[in-house]
Amino acid sequence: MKDNINFEIATLKDIDGVLALQELYFVSNLTEEDKKGGFVTTPFTIAQLTEVIEAQNLFVTKDNGKIIAYIFTGSWTFFAQWPIFEHMITLLTDLNFLDFSFTTTNSFQYGPICIHKNYRGKGLILPFFEFMRMHMMNKYPLSLTFINKTNIPSRKAHTEKLKWNIIADFNFNNNEYYILAYDMNQKVFSRS
Repeated sequence: MKDNINFEIATLKDIDGVLALQELYFVSNLTEEDKKGGFVTTPFTIAQLTEVIEAQNLFVTKDNGKIIAYIFTGSWTFFAQWPIFEHMITLLTDLNFLDFSFTTTNSFQYGPICIHKNYRGKGLILPFFEFMRMHMMNKYPLSLTFINKTNIPSRKAHTEKLKWNIIADFNFNNNEYYILAYDMNQKVFSRS
């Protein structure tokens, strides 16, 4: 990893950079060919970014001060404002992972994560995820996320590199999704 790469908890001054990266990789802004590299589907407004930043639940990676990646995290209360997350909340009681049952208080929603294409495949995701994990593990023992089944790069990155577990799937708005779980006490680098 280059010396000019920094992992940070986002502050309000990072909003413009996060919005620019979001715009670059938002699913409706991409060609079918571009989508093969991965995409994000949840748009965040300035007000929503402000809320997640004030809760210290947004993480950014910078290269020479420019935002090149972000990871959103947050409570189910925050994410319930979007219908797909509201639907996921209804599924929590049916989900099991290791010896855990999921609740809205013992788990959080991880994602979306977005990495600029010039930095993908270069090992950035591992230390960035670990930076987020170290900050969120004191708030929640478990994390959940969902990935559109057509977003193969995201599924591979999470299951093969980060070792998330696919524990279920669901349909929403004519799309199919995997549900993935992660034990926040599991350091990502210690997994093989």
